[in-house]
Amino acid sequence: MSEQDIYSGIAALTLCESLLLALNDARVLPESEIMGIVRDAAATHENASGSEEELEKHKAVAALINRIISSGNSVRRI
Repeated sequence: MSEQDIYSGIAALTLCESLLLALNDARVLPESEIMGIVRDAAATHENASGSEEELEKHKAVAALINRIISSGNSVRRI
C-alpha cells in the first residue's frame, strides 16, 4: 500500500467521523442511529466474501472499526 493510499484512508475516516458528529450535533440522527451505521459498517466487512487477500483486508477493516467503537473515539460517546 502506498503512502498516498494510507493518507487517503486516514482522510476518509476523518471526514466520515466529522460527518457523523455533525449529523448528531444537528440532531439529524440520534446517537443510536449513528452507532447502528458504524456497527453495520463493521458487519459488512465481517461478512464479506472474496479471495484470501480480500478477506484479510475485510477482517482488518472490521477489526479497526470495532476498535474505534470500543475505544470511545467515535461520535463523542463511544
